[in-house]
Amino acid sequence: MTLLLMAAGSGSRYGKLKQFDDLGPKGEFLMEFAMYDAIKNGFDHVVVITKKENVVFLKDHLTGRLPESVRLDVLAQELTDLPEGVTFTGERPKPWGTAHAVWTARNVINDPFCVINADDFYGQSAYANAATFIKENPQEDHYALVGYTLKDTLSEHGSVSRGVCKTDGDALISVDERLKLEQKGDKVVDADSGLEYTGDELASMNFWICRPSIFNVIEEEFRTFLQDDHLIKTSELYIPKTIQTMLKDGLAKVKVVPTKDQWFGVTYASDREVAVESLQQKTDAGQYVSPLWP
Repeated sequence: MTLLLMAAGSGSRYGKLKQFDDLGPKGEFLMEFAMYDAIKNGFDHVVVITKKENVVFLKDHLTGRLPESVRLDVLAQELTDLPEGVTFTGERPKPWGTAHAVWTARNVINDPFCVINADDFYGQSAYANAATFIKENPQEDHYALVGYTLKDTLSEHGSVSRGVCKTDGDALISVDERLKLEQKGDKVVDADSGLEYTGDELASMNFWICRPSIFNVIEEEFRTFLQDDHLIKTSELYIPKTIQTMLKDGLAKVKVVPTKDQWFGVTYASDREVAVESLQQKTDAGQYVSPLWP
């Protein structure tokens, strides 16, 4: 089983590259706790997608920390990584999006894998439940989403982007991307659309359980995307959209996998203190050893 971490963001709202901030008790990156939890639950391959200028640094940082039995790949998400026969000569201010980040790993992943954000903390049970799902569902079209309660994923320091889910029992129907969600009184409001939520809805935090079959779907979507001059300028390819395409076309069944743990992330600089305190508390409670790696 493989853990794929997306660490190619710029951290514009955070003020620096939050993926490489020393939030742990011994200066560990937040992503290292994800790796620790995944390895503890049987994952033996770690793939990190980052910017080209960070590849050597991150590979040097992680090599020697992870157990020898765990394979490590650190890959660059680049604008020039395109489907065969396709060219792009324009300019873009940012990468092609999260689906493209996943597609970047198409040549190194051949087994079921989990996709997460490198700057989010998902909790230990998320990885345990993901591993159980993979072992109990070997079918190539069986995907899953680890879901969290919307009101528990917000930031006190500004709006956040979340995928609000619609479900039928434990089956995922759709994910509606909302870009500016904030707590307003007893409601969660999306400032971009004006839509209101109770806060008890299920939210996607981009913890997906995928199969290698997704790579071909992303490539086809990417080819179509690159034919639209308007989309090329500023739009992105998102994982939830790809998953919904697979649902619509009957290429995947997506189960919602529950988790008891609390999610937290570092969207804003003000979120840092909460993250540092939370990791210290979990370490003090014996959930993690310190230092994290021997």
